[in-house]
Amino acid sequence: MLFGLLVAWPPARAQNQESQNHPRRIVSLIPAVTEMLFALGAGERIAAVSSFDRFPPEVARIQTVGALLDPNLEKILSLKPDLVVVYHSQADFRRQLHRAGVPTYVYAHAGLADVTATIRAVGDRIGSGERGRALASRIETQLDDIRRSVAGKPRPRTLIVFGRENYSLRGIYASGGQGFIHDMVTTAGGDNVFADVKREAVQATTELILSRRPDVILELRADPLTREQERKELVAWGQLTSVPAVRAGRVHLIVDSRTVIPGPRVADGVEVIRRTLH
Repeated sequence: MLFGLLVAWPPARAQNQESQNHPRRIVSLIPAVTEMLFALGAGERIAAVSSFDRFPPEVARIQTVGALLDPNLEKILSLKPDLVVVYHSQADFRRQLHRAGVPTYVYAHAGLADVTATIRAVGDRIGSGERGRALASRIETQLDDIRRSVAGKPRPRTLIVFGRENYSLRGIYASGGQGFIHDMVTTAGGDNVFADVKREAVQATTELILSRRPDVILELRADPLTREQERKELVAWGQLTSVPAVRAGRVHLIVDSRTVIPGPRVADGVEVIRRTLH
């Protein structure tokens, strides 16, 4: 699920389209924007969310209408929304909504700075501009505080993994040198071992990881694991004994949705990463 969401985000900013009337029945297909809407006090206006939404807990009471790859158009239209939040990559689906006369808010994501830009834009779109600007400013202040806290400290070479086959080192997907996860680790005081690869995702073989020699391996997960599952996931890295991170026991499995969803909790996610690195 996480890999699918990450690679779907094209490098662009959120865009405000359609009518400027403040919506009352919002369908959000994007977990990050759902979190933003709740943080802006608009949770009661959400008519439906994606099947990947988990936070805040109140979303459990809201009906789901599919997600990026399988939005249920018929169900969405039956809810009579006055705004549907969609991904930039969902061009065909957007056209179907437009033909049905449904306004859309088109979301695209790039780096960490775009999170607060999107919060401001969403706030304006729903008539909560002042609240959006205040929230964005608080997050930016948190991030600045973290940057100051790591200034001058050694920056470990860090491999950031956000997807692989269970209990193995096959199908590894790592953060490249673009995107909010790369920016989060950089802000937290780490140097991405794939910073030179100018895209969001790198399909990393074990040979490639060996050549990059990370000091720290961070594996980011959104969904909870049992203790036994966590143990088995970490054991898989033991086969790379020549990697400095493995030799030093600095392989960390971070199971925390704040580190993988570019929403209003993103600064808290950066702080989690900072504490792990330093």
